[in-house]
Amino acid sequence: MTRVKRGSVARHRRNKVLSQASGYYGSHSRLFRTAMQQRMKALKYEYRDRRCRRRDFRRLWITRIGSIARIGGKNYNKFIHSINTSVVTLNRRSLAQLAVLDYKSYLMSSLL
Repeated sequence: MTRVKRGSVARHRRNKVLSQASGYYGSHSRLFRTAMQQRMKALKYEYRDRRCRRRDFRRLWITRIGSIARIGGKNYNKFIHSINTSVVTLNRRSLAQLAVLDYKSYLMSSLL
């Protein structure tokens, strides 16, 4: 059987992993084996936190809508119910942007 020299292929693979782990602390960015483990862990955190980010933003939007709705004289539940029963079709993200950017028109809409 013929001999296969994997030097360049293995080196390219290792260098790719090390470049992906370039900002990590200590040996996590310098040694291949620990960099590989840290990179796999980072990918898991990245996947998890993409879902957490959506949750966190929704929580922020609800907090903003609720605080402005209370100034208008309603609580969050009644305000969302009035928005849903009316012809207005705005999601929580755009309602929160209205609450931050266009405060006066938002207060008028909270009287629905």
